[in-house]
Amino acid sequence: MVVLDQHLIPSASTGESKVFFYKMKGDYYRYLAEFKSGDAKKEAADHSMKAYESATSIAEADLPPTHPIRLGLALNFSVFYYEIMNSAERACHLAKQAFDEAISELDTLNEESYKDSTLIMQLLRDNLTLWTSDIPEEGDDSIKANTGVKVGGIEEAEVSYSFQLKCH
Repeated sequence: MVVLDQHLIPSASTGESKVFFYKMKGDYYRYLAEFKSGDAKKEAADHSMKAYESATSIAEADLPPTHPIRLGLALNFSVFYYEIMNSAERACHLAKQAFDEAISELDTLNEESYKDSTLIMQLLRDNLTLWTSDIPEEGDDSIKANTGVKVGGIEEAEVSYSFQLKCH
């Protein structure tokens, strides 16, 4: 953590590298929170939350919604909410927002990052499918998404998602 805090984060010159390093910091603290207990778990979770929030703030300003690092951040931050904070609803909301924003800009993806981005989007979708079954059904607050997308000219790549979310 010292290397991240004292060297890597301060010397990061681009939004992309700052997001990458803050995400890494959030991930490391999340891993600690997974096996710690009591005050040590809370402290690790607090550090993880702050790092993920810093990364998210920079990512939203500097990276497009389809950028693999931004999508990876959303994936890991949503797992943090689900696993560490025990908030399926918050995890669901964050993952769905990232997924929806990326879907709306899929046609802007270049071939270089297309496979990475769509793979992470599939992981977001898989988690949403899993997590929505953990959210109790109350009222009529379901959000439905049925999107089939084929991105310009890349023959083997078709992304098709269909799921119903119950995020309150």
